[in-house]
Amino acid sequence: MFQGTSNILLDDKGRLALPRHLRGEIEARGGTLVATRHPDGCLVLYPREAWTPRREKLLALPWSARGFVRLVLGSAVELKPDAAGRVLIPSELREAAGLGRECALVGLGEHFELWDRARLRENEAEALAAGVDAGDFTF
Repeated sequence: MFQGTSNILLDDKGRLALPRHLRGEIEARGGTLVATRHPDGCLVLYPREAWTPRREKLLALPWSARGFVRLVLGSAVELKPDAAGRVLIPSELREAAGLGRECALVGLGEHFELWDRARLRENEAEALAAGVDAGDFTF
């Protein structure tokens, strides 16, 4: 399970060095990640095994959802870490998500969100200002 937030830097080529503490779990889940756009303005990264059922659900959506399917499935790419544990985020995805050098990798259970760090702070501030609906969750 992926959780927590890692502040990371993209290098000049657009490569993301996966945090060491996550590499083993990613490798245990097949070693390949699928990255795609999310409507919130970030990227999502799934281990391929977790992505496959979502892809099938996307393909089963009605024609009226084709814009959403195009956004998500049309942007999906497989990423294989190199020997140094880096993945290349394609320039099209970096641009679509507004990723700069300073990023945040947020673990959300079986996947990650990849945010430009400043955009994540803005998104979190907006969500808190709007009021957070936590259902019946308590600490």
